[in-house]
Amino acid sequence: MRRRGLLSLGATALGLALTGVALASLWRQPQSLPAEGTVETLADYGLVPDFRLTERSGSTVTLADLRGKVWLANFIYTECTETCPLQSLQVQRLQKEFAGSADLRFVSITVDPGHDTPEVLRRYAERYGADPGRWLFLTGPKPAIYGLAKGGFKLGVSDASPAAQGGVPGWPLGPGPAFASHGSGGLILHSSRFVLVDRQARIRAYHRTDDPDSLARLRENLRALLAGS
Repeated sequence: MRRRGLLSLGATALGLALTGVALASLWRQPQSLPAEGTVETLADYGLVPDFRLTERSGSTVTLADLRGKVWLANFIYTECTETCPLQSLQVQRLQKEFAGSADLRFVSITVDPGHDTPEVLRRYAERYGADPGRWLFLTGPKPAIYGLAKGGFKLGVSDASPAAQGGVPGWPLGPGPAFASHGSGGLILHSSRFVLVDRQARIRAYHRTDDPDSLARLRENLRALLAGS
C-alpha cells in the first residue's frame, strides 16, 4: 500500500512538473506566432478584436477609442512584485521619452480584476505618474480580459489560485515565485510582453520588458509607426 501511495505521489509530482513547463511556455512568449526574436520585427500579427473595458476614471474604453492611435499594450496586476513593477517603470520611461507624441497611448490591462477596481488602478497609476490622457489602466469582467489576452493578443495568462479553481482546498502547489507571488492567492501567471499596435488596430510587434536590446528595438518600432510605417 505504501509503495502504491509513493507511486501515486510521484505521478502527481510529474504531472505538476509538466504543467509547470507548459505554463512557463505560455508565460514567456506569444502563442501561435513565429519563433522567438522574429516577433520584434514590424509585421502584421493580426487584428486586436473589439473590447469594452473600464478605465481607472470609471469611463468605458473600447477599441474604437484607440483607432487612429499608435499604442502599447501590456498586462499587469497591482499586487504583483515580479514582472509588473518593471513593466510599469518601463512604460513610465517611455511616457517621458515620447512626451511629444500626441498620437501615442499606453494601455495597461489588469489580469486580477477581482481585486483591481478602478479605484485600486487609480492609486497604482498615481504611483507611476501616469498621464490620464495618455496612459490608460483598464479592468472589467475576467472572462473578457482573459479572452482578450489569449485570443486577441495571443499571450498566455492563467489564474491557478484556489478561488479560481472553485475554492478547492489543497490546490496542489502552484507555480513558483518566478512567475508571481501575490494577488489572487499568488498564482496568476501572465505574459510580461509589450505588444505594439498600429493606428488600424493591427498587432505589429512583441517586445520583452527585461531585455535592453528588445526595448531598444521597441523604441525604433514606435518611432517608425508614429512616422507612418
